[in-house]
Amino acid sequence: MALTNEYIRERLTEKFGDVITNIEEPAGMLTFEVPKDMNLKVMQFLYDDTELRFRFLTDLCGVHYPDQKGRELAVVYHMHNLVDNVRLRMKVFSDISDPDVFTATSLFESANWQERETYDFYGINFVGHPNLKRILNVDEMDYFPMRKEYPLEDQSRIDKDDEMFGRGGSVS
Repeated sequence: MALTNEYIRERLTEKFGDVITNIEEPAGMLTFEVPKDMNLKVMQFLYDDTELRFRFLTDLCGVHYPDQKGRELAVVYHMHNLVDNVRLRMKVFSDISDPDVFTATSLFESANWQERETYDFYGINFVGHPNLKRILNVDEMDYFPMRKEYPLEDQSRIDKDDEMFGRGGSVS
């Protein structure tokens, strides 16, 4: 039997019920959301199940949604079943004032540096991580540069020419 998105969805809802939400299939990839306190349970099920076998963590990254109050930070997991060549995306949302998410390092060793990078740029605290510290930025930074908390450019600057950036002016 081929492993289909419909079958994966059925197994997840059979096991976890209404905990699995916002199920979509953008570009054919099964995408769903779970509460942040359930991330490890769902990943463990996807890993251990003899038919699902999602045993490779392709990517783990953060996203900042400043307009979604109470759900400003997201951790996005991309998992891969190498036997059947099937991929899926799992999302976990967190309040920016409580950015704690359980670490996946006990399940996937590759999560170690991916979680460190996500912490470094978004400030998501991976609870239980063996060495959660900055990986690319200096330790003295007291902010997280990928959060959308600052304007992209200084509007008061007078030393720039918008025409050089394809904005405003006339193109000759």
